[in-house]
Amino acid sequence: MSKGEKIAKQLNLLPHPEGGFYRETYRSSGILDSISLGPSFTGKRNFSTCIYFLLTSNTFSAFHKIKQDEIWHFYKGAPIKLHIIDTKGAYKNIIIGNNLSNYETPQFIVNANNWFAAEVMESNSYSLLGCTVSPGFDFKDFELANRISLTKEFPEHSRIIERLTRD
Repeated sequence: MSKGEKIAKQLNLLPHPEGGFYRETYRSSGILDSISLGPSFTGKRNFSTCIYFLLTSNTFSAFHKIKQDEIWHFYKGAPIKLHIIDTKGAYKNIIIGNNLSNYETPQFIVNANNWFAAEVMESNSYSLLGCTVSPGFDFKDFELANRISLTKEFPEHSRIIERLTRD
């Protein structure tokens, strides 16, 4: 059993639809009603949610987007490369890790409605992170990218889309 698999077992992580493993660790008791959330949301949401997220080098977090801002927090393991295509089609990547002298950042915010994907930067390794979402996450707000549709929308990013989507 690899170190990443041991951590996933120890933290009771489950497979995530985008790839990797997760477990919700926090869901605020406060609730926002649909009027406060705006027209893109249906139903109520908690103020905030947080998960553990573990990614191994033998998989990736496929391009997806959510309706909320998502804060990524680095805990341990290898750094990850987070790939982002913003709502205007601009691509950027950021390295999330704890080696500040190597220009890694231990925390990064992905803005709402941006497409994003992630991969572990070292072979035979893992990354343990946390993700905080506000308003709180609900799978109704989650959209996994379709390779063909996303490539049609952003043909200039077809190589990275092809590599980090599953269909």
